[in-house]
Amino acid sequence: MGSILAGWWLRGPVMALLLKWIVPWEFSWVFLASFLVAAVLYWRGSRALGVSLGRRLSFWTGMAIIYLSLHTYLDYYAEHEFFMHRIQQVLLHHLAPLLVVASYPGSVLRAGLPLKWRARVLRPAQQSAPWRALSAVLFNPALATFLFIAFILVWLIPSMQTLAMLDWRIYRFMNWTMLGSGFIYWALVLDHRPRPPGRMIPGLRVLSPAITMSPQILAGAIITFSKSDLYPIFEICGRAFTFNVLTGQMVGGVITWVPAAMIESVGALLALRQWLALSRRGRIRREHRAPPRPART
Repeated sequence: MGSILAGWWLRGPVMALLLKWIVPWEFSWVFLASFLVAAVLYWRGSRALGVSLGRRLSFWTGMAIIYLSLHTYLDYYAEHEFFMHRIQQVLLHHLAPLLVVASYPGSVLRAGLPLKWRARVLRPAQQSAPWRALSAVLFNPALATFLFIAFILVWLIPSMQTLAMLDWRIYRFMNWTMLGSGFIYWALVLDHRPRPPGRMIPGLRVLSPAITMSPQILAGAIITFSKSDLYPIFEICGRAFTFNVLTGQMVGGVITWVPAAMIESVGALLALRQWLALSRRGRIRREHRAPPRPART
């Protein structure tokens, strides 16, 4: 009897703790439906195509991070502590999109659709003028790189952070912009195709993360060494922890600075690997110029 009670006591607190983290802080049908559709399509597609274990691990790890960041109790801490908010944003903007895109899920998700849907819905949609125009804008390398940087810096402005924390609609828009811009940017950087049809030059894919990390490092350093509370909105919302405000802000600045830069460095290395692979296969387009004519004597 004692062992049964002891087992119940151990399971009870553990289960309560797990349920506390699994239950969303703010439930969203839109997010849940989108997440489930992507998961089911990838599961179906990976069975049809026989995707490697490494790619599947990369995809599901990225998906798990997205769910953890947006639809669990972690979201509560992100709304009540600045450094937890920075952890959430680095996961959404950098790590999760990088992992999902590095698994190259496009063909797998497409294979997960029924054949009739691919023939009657997906292919006509991809060939339509509105989709081509929209993709030309969204996947423009200059615009995608600019938005990738801009959404980091804009939401670090104290007044914008205050607006996001006071209005749940702006808060969700902030999270979706971080996630969406991360997916678009990493899809361009980790593209395994030459240009064309790829939209970014292979060499620029390697260089781009070094460009985008520079403003983040500067912003992180400013926050880290600031001697005043830049984000008093977290005091209004009620802080989740009781340690010094400036210490939490310093930790948040370091998270913006160091882990984000490290993740982008990994992205640059992955892009370099793709560049070398394209070069070995002779798929990098080179311009052949005619040899100079000999000078007349």
